[in-house]
Amino acid sequence: MATVDYPSLYQINTRVRHRRFCRDRRRAAGIDDWPDSEWQGMAEQGFDWLWLLGVWQTGHAGAQVSRSHEPWQQGFQASLADLSEDDICGSCFAVTAYRTLECLGGDKALASVRKKLNERGLKLMLDFVPNHTALDHPWVREHPEFYIQGSKEDLAREPQNYIELESSQGRQVFAYGRDPYFDGWPDTLQLDYGNPRVQESMIAELLAIAERCDGVRCDMAMLILPDVFERTWRKPIEPFWPKAIAAVRERFPDFMLLAEVYWDLEWNLQQQGFDYTYDKRLYDRLRDRAARPVRDHLVASLDFQNKLARFLENHDEPRAAETFPQDVHEAAAIVTFLSPGLRFLHDGQLTGNNVHIPIHLCRGPEETADRRLSEFYSGLLQTLQRPFFRSGEWTLGDCRPTEDGNESWRNFIVYRWRSVDETAWVVVNYADQPGQCCLEGVPIPKIANNTEVLLSSQPQKPAVEINEEVIRFDFPAWGYRVFKLPD
Repeated sequence: MATVDYPSLYQINTRVRHRRFCRDRRRAAGIDDWPDSEWQGMAEQGFDWLWLLGVWQTGHAGAQVSRSHEPWQQGFQASLADLSEDDICGSCFAVTAYRTLECLGGDKALASVRKKLNERGLKLMLDFVPNHTALDHPWVREHPEFYIQGSKEDLAREPQNYIELESSQGRQVFAYGRDPYFDGWPDTLQLDYGNPRVQESMIAELLAIAERCDGVRCDMAMLILPDVFERTWRKPIEPFWPKAIAAVRERFPDFMLLAEVYWDLEWNLQQQGFDYTYDKRLYDRLRDRAARPVRDHLVASLDFQNKLARFLENHDEPRAAETFPQDVHEAAAIVTFLSPGLRFLHDGQLTGNNVHIPIHLCRGPEETADRRLSEFYSGLLQTLQRPFFRSGEWTLGDCRPTEDGNESWRNFIVYRWRSVDETAWVVVNYADQPGQCCLEGVPIPKIANNTEVLLSSQPQKPAVEINEEVIRFDFPAWGYRVFKLPD
């Protein structure tokens, strides 16, 4: 059987982390001045990838929109009680140029960081924003035809979706970047993928990014699928991603592409060449705290699941510690990060941070680490470094009732991971009540009770009974156990 590598990705909000670093050092510096212990610590925790969110140049126009757009202000103030204008630096997705911000040390500092990461076995991921640019991107003046245009009537009828700006051809109405279900993002302009020169130019931008990192996370990647684009803008376009990905792979064969994608379009983008796609569906079902939909999701073929990026939070979602109570949080994390696919964790998640930081801010609040969650994630990351969780064979277990009339077995999620000489079981009772289930017809070693417990819920320890024919589980609400059996 061919082995499959299941890597781990750690996301950092670069501007927020760098602001804190400069404050602590009481001087301006570049990201290459961060202590080497930062990178070494990530490598020792078992991460394979570091995503530095928000390193690209943004402009004055985006910052002004972020500071004045009323619907966003409440969220900013909820994140920072002592919010000041200086804390609002503008969305990191309102890009004016794919050059590293000077306040981060510029491209030279980024190259130095990549070298330090690669020396420690870590790969660098950066952002690619294909759908739109900032309001003050040079193309607005030089190539207004690169953007979706509107009329004066469009602007009057939908001021939330259009803006009038100066270009080389005089004042013109431009469409804000958006998806088909919501109003436009007023700090961005929508690129017109019906123009072949736009596609050529964006492929060139992607290739330029690929020279400076090992992979990209593609923002809202599904918006430029032909059917989605036509539904949004009533304009047919040629497929972009197959051409773009082929161009990148021709020059950088091992380059990795991660797609932010929703609306059940994950498989579509996988078929177009993406290595991984967001798995928002699993997150939503875990958040709803219903075991059956979670298990149904995990029945999908490994051709699909192996390319899913599993997460419990990121810069778009609320903090996991805020969304999931402690016991539920641990159970959801076991289900998520011991599934096949890319394990995707977010800065602050490992210490139980509660405050979500909007992408428009370059400062976050100071939070005290949650001791129990910190210890839990430390144990989980250590466990994830076991070879069978990184390159083993994964199988979804088939639970059965322990007795007639006891339906609690339906709340169990069970995985088996196997390597050449080891087998590990992952068992979670994903419910707010105790439950029992059993596994029959599974290979059980002669020394059945010679188990090594890798992770276990507290304070009530789940009970596992193993004999020659069956494994029985008796777990408390949200109970879990990860244990290893010899083959």
